[in-house]
Amino acid sequence: MPSRTRGPGALIALVPLFTAGYLAPYLLPTVVGRLSAGLGLTPAQAGLVGSVLLLGSSTAGFTLAARGERIGPRRAARAGLLAMALGYGSAAATGIVPLVVAGAVLGGLGSGTATAVAAAGIAGQRDPHRASTLGLLTVSATAGALYLTLPHLAGGHAPPLLAIACAAALVWPLTSRLPGTARGPREAAPTGPLPHRAAGAVLAGGILLWSLSQNALWGVSGRIGLTQAGLSEVTVGAVFAAALGAGLTGVTAAGALGSRLGRAVPIGVGTVLIAGCVLLSSAAGDLASFATGEILWNAVYPVVLSYLLGLAASLDPRGRWAVLVGAASSLGVACGPVTGSLLSEGAGYPGMGVVLCALLTLVAIPMTAVARHASGRPLVPGSVRRRGGAAGAVLAGTAAATPPTVPQMGAPEQEITPVTVPATRRRLSKSSFNLARPSDRG
Repeated sequence: MPSRTRGPGALIALVPLFTAGYLAPYLLPTVVGRLSAGLGLTPAQAGLVGSVLLLGSSTAGFTLAARGERIGPRRAARAGLLAMALGYGSAAATGIVPLVVAGAVLGGLGSGTATAVAAAGIAGQRDPHRASTLGLLTVSATAGALYLTLPHLAGGHAPPLLAIACAAALVWPLTSRLPGTARGPREAAPTGPLPHRAAGAVLAGGILLWSLSQNALWGVSGRIGLTQAGLSEVTVGAVFAAALGAGLTGVTAAGALGSRLGRAVPIGVGTVLIAGCVLLSSAAGDLASFATGEILWNAVYPVVLSYLLGLAASLDPRGRWAVLVGAASSLGVACGPVTGSLLSEGAGYPGMGVVLCALLTLVAIPMTAVARHASGRPLVPGSVRRRGGAAGAVLAGTAAATPPTVPQMGAPEQEITPVTVPATRRRLSKSSFNLARPSDRG
């Protein structure tokens, strides 16, 4: 992103844009559940509509990964928000299934566009991990408030879709803080291949399966609570709100923790913990087990996601890997509802949980390896010596205690701009200095 997208001014626009783009996946259980109840669809059909919605989101992300800089952040963000408002709004206004699907696809394209612009902008911030943590904190709070509110509104599929459309309309005025045009000739970033291609590809593939596994359960969590655990919609909504509240605590802890443990430990250990929570939640038969699984799961999920997004941003400061990894995550989210519906119909909810738990445990291995060996271009020994020797290296390694002006271990190398000194200033006259000869001293 251009330099103008850095700083607190741009962050005020990027965080709400990130929130609006991520709101549809966060509200997926209630969207799928209400599509099934309000339109008379089977669980598999409702899951398929949710998957189509999120497939549009991932398509927009993959498309903008190569063309986002040509369009310009403000123009792309406004196009995405407009598509969200029109798509989700029109889907909420009709009960005809083909029109609902068409509106959901248009809204999904808008969500993916907004998310891609926000991801690229966050990658250009001084601390992309903390910026993405702030975005996850905001979307968790917004989704939690909606889960408490939506059960008290009218039934049918309209309320959650209208909520997403209204969120897009509210974020629109803040896009004036984003750059209005693409990079000019002086701002253009150097062209060339993506850095860390192998690591980025492994990370994108891993997060696709990571998101698919969790959203396969997330897409049917509402039905697990209603049918298997025997809870009411109000109780299920309260559990989801409490779970997202726990997510707020987890994201806050991730922001405070920073890079003290690196990225490998939170990603690897966190994914294994998530696998256990998925197993517990899918086998829930009462309120206690259902609430425990959902709350613990949602407390850990955003923590790991924040480190994955920060890892993707560190692989390329221009934000290309951040957009591609985000699009791969959206693709996994898109395939999640229909995967969960098919697995639950074929093996039951507990059997589905066993399959997803095994998949999450396996995918933790390559993602942890990427976090250990390819967390961006590290400071080379020479640059550490230039900035203060061993003491500078120790200081650079403590990210939480250092101000932004001190380079952190693993941060990209700062470019050195050559300065031309005029020849007249290089000539030093003898009269400029009073140099004492040895014989004149004492």
